[in-house]
Amino acid sequence: MNRAIVLVSGAAIAAVVGVSLSLTFNRGQDLASCFSTNAEGADIGGPFTLVNQDGQTVSDANVITEPTLVYFGYGFCPDVCPIDNARNVAAVDLLAEQGVSVTPVFISVDPARDTPEFMADYTANMHPKMIGLTGSEAQVKAAADAYKVYYARNGDDPDYYLVDHSAFTYLMLPDTGFATFFRRDTPPQQIAQEVSCALT
Repeated sequence: MNRAIVLVSGAAIAAVVGVSLSLTFNRGQDLASCFSTNAEGADIGGPFTLVNQDGQTVSDANVITEPTLVYFGYGFCPDVCPIDNARNVAAVDLLAEQGVSVTPVFISVDPARDTPEFMADYTANMHPKMIGLTGSEAQVKAAADAYKVYYARNGDDPDYYLVDHSAFTYLMLPDTGFATFFRRDTPPQQIAQEVSCALT
């Protein structure tokens, strides 16, 4: 009798685990099928400590509390960054119309000029939900390294210089981390469609 109960219980547990694994596996397949970029197995993202536009020290856990579009650039960027940030917030607005809440995040790779006060003005002009992050050189480098972001100062002028940098946007999820990335030529409608597919 006891042996029969143990066998039945074991079978029930195995069935529950099997169903759970199946659902998880199938959801993973569905998630991957939502994206036009293949980022399977990419080791992108991780813990960081930075300073937000209000001057508060924050961690990745404080910032990525919902689906988040993370972009690295700098405030004095003459062309690429404002275009990419505008594209990202347009996608955020399209998603909001569908009832999907996503946060746009802009992380500076030029902390010498992108002070919290500067980032506050920048993000306020971009979108009310946008979070701007800066910090010390070491903090910024640690965050950029975690996201595999390349950046390098270009020029010797102490005030007027450019910063070369990679320009991908990363979709980060609070529970599972990195989901995919978007290239510069991905339009906001496509970003919104792919994110919505993954989240709904």
